[in-house]
Amino acid sequence: MTELKTERFYIDGQWVAPLGGTTVDVINPATEEAFATVALGSSADVDAAVAAAKAAFPSFARTTKTERLELLAAIREAYQLRYDEMAAAITEEMGAPISLSDRAQAAVGIGHLDGVVKALEGFEFEHENAVGDLILHEPIGVCGFITPWNWPINQIALKVIPALAAGCTMVLKPSELTPMNALIYAEILHEAGVPKGVFNLVNGDGPGVGAALSAHPDVAMISFTGSTRAGVEISKAAAPTVKRVTLELGGKSPNILLDDCNLEEAVTRGARHCFQNTGQSCNAPTRMLVPESRYEAAMEIAKEVAEATEVGLPSQPGNHIGPLVSQPQYDKVQGLIQTAIDEGARLVAGGPDRPEGFNRGYFVRPTVFGDVTNDMTIAQEEVFGPVLAMISYADDEDAVKIANDTPYGLAAYVQTGDSAESKARGMAIAREIRAGMVHLNGSDISYGSPFGGYKLSGNGREGGVYGIEDFCEIKAISV
Repeated sequence: MTELKTERFYIDGQWVAPLGGTTVDVINPATEEAFATVALGSSADVDAAVAAAKAAFPSFARTTKTERLELLAAIREAYQLRYDEMAAAITEEMGAPISLSDRAQAAVGIGHLDGVVKALEGFEFEHENAVGDLILHEPIGVCGFITPWNWPINQIALKVIPALAAGCTMVLKPSELTPMNALIYAEILHEAGVPKGVFNLVNGDGPGVGAALSAHPDVAMISFTGSTRAGVEISKAAAPTVKRVTLELGGKSPNILLDDCNLEEAVTRGARHCFQNTGQSCNAPTRMLVPESRYEAAMEIAKEVAEATEVGLPSQPGNHIGPLVSQPQYDKVQGLIQTAIDEGARLVAGGPDRPEGFNRGYFVRPTVFGDVTNDMTIAQEEVFGPVLAMISYADDEDAVKIANDTPYGLAAYVQTGDSAESKARGMAIAREIRAGMVHLNGSDISYGSPFGGYKLSGNGREGGVYGIEDFCEIKAISV
């Protein structure tokens, strides 16, 4: 891997020394050992980055759609050249197994760019409305981005690429747990010819950089992905300047198995999806809703899946899961597993502590709980680990009621039988679920489709045309 400028920030097209702040070690979660040290910024660094973005905005906002499409094509080419390095960095800092990093964690940096390019090609920044007025979509201004560690480049790309497409300038604060991929991404944008000041990077923590960015009077918009608790604090910090705030927050996604679905297939797919990325996905199907008549059989299948799920080193290729990202995350997941046991849930598979053969690293056991009621902590709180809660339901109406009985509303999943009648029934249920995305029978949302949720899962949508629109102000000109 190229030696990255961990002691510097990328501001106004160059790598600069911090104006204040401290440093933090970057920990490999498989070894619990530091492999790098990065600088943490201060409010002074935020001021410098915002000033650069503000100065660059007038000229970049005037660029044409054609010029931005050419810039995005150059970014894609530069990203592809650094692809293997990106995947390796995410594996080392976040603990995603290298096969997952290669086929998914790094791949989304290309996929989301392609989705935005397709949307931008057909996007009308000016059009006449039905009553003859001219409607303009104009870039909102300087944007502040605060991104998480669990799918790091995914969230960076979902903010940076549509913002560039809209003509905005920006300041990025990536997670201090996973800063290395963001440093690579800054180099990629520089190599692609992004004009100076358009993209700026300041590493730091929430109190030191995130709060300053959220409250900054020259930042027109904050886009945040992370916990609901942090999203609330960011919204409060942004309120006095009445800036736009878009939030992609937590989830507790239901997975409804209809009584005529292929149970073996549906349970296996749902449990594996829950455990993917070591359960560290906001849209993971963590609540499996099963008809009462098939509940015991479903738990046996889930038990087999959990016990067959291998836990291994991130550096090794394969379909195993890796460690959680950090000691605090490990402690949180262990605490929630114990809480579920204390509240009376049946431990079907897994449980507390590390898997057999591991005495270091933030590794956890793939865990399944049965006899879960929807008022238990394990059914209401986002675990962010490979922990599946299985809940029984009486009929379709009861399933929808349980699915919607959550403060979150990010994603949902429905598994049906093969008949047209069963698929129509599944579609009817999908329409009743209060969530931003519903996946039928193992399908996935395509690049360019809107990603986001209802309720405490946030506001705004990322990806494609919806992502570009989020970075635009709308102006009506009467003629």
